[in-house]
Amino acid sequence: MPEQRKSFHQELDEIRDEIVRLGAMVSEFIPRGTEVLLTGDLGGALELIDADDELDAQTLRIEEQCYSVLARQQPMASDLRGIVAAVWLTGELERSGDLMVNVAKAARRIYGATLDPRLRGLIERMSEEASRLISLSLDAYVERDANLGAALDDIDDALDALHGDYIEAIFDAHSAHDLGLQPAVQLALVGRYYERIGDHAVNIGQRVQYMVTGWLPEQAGAARLHARNSLAPDTEADASAETERNHE
Repeated sequence: MPEQRKSFHQELDEIRDEIVRLGAMVSEFIPRGTEVLLTGDLGGALELIDADDELDAQTLRIEEQCYSVLARQQPMASDLRGIVAAVWLTGELERSGDLMVNVAKAARRIYGATLDPRLRGLIERMSEEASRLISLSLDAYVERDANLGAALDDIDDALDALHGDYIEAIFDAHSAHDLGLQPAVQLALVGRYYERIGDHAVNIGQRVQYMVTGWLPEQAGAARLHARNSLAPDTEADASAETERNHE
């Protein structure tokens, strides 16, 4: 292997390792944010909010490294897809971390509110599912496992179901006058944050598919649109011919 090419693949390995580090930070944020929410730990909430700066800095380092490789190496085919996917993945992970920072902020807004056991249990289970999805998405990326990447959409169904149960539990707690309106609204947003982390994990899975196969789910929709558009002239011609016949 030429020395320049060897250096290029070393850079790709470094980018992968940096993304794994970023993913580890996000994976740590999820249980930390959940504990802060359930314990009302204001100090822990502030620490998590401040830790977002390091997450942002790591994201920026990865993106700049990716752009540098693109400019210097001009990769082709699968190597190019790997760099593009890395930029996408970095954004998905960074936004997942931001969502847990939002959970910490919500914990401060509802400080002093009492959460019943059902709500607490559902929050813990959503947190566990969100962590599992992020972990699986990172596994798919590191192992270049397109099949696992594709399966994440179905695996995410469990988190979506928990989110539905959680919203129902919030309504029940508010209807019973055990939960005020402001805490109920904040808790509803918290559920959405966990659910969105699952969506980001699914997006990572799709980017892994693109990296490995060169295919994105959006391409199927684009192909259907192209097929419809290609049929449109014939359809219009048939309609014009039918109109002419009706006037004869």
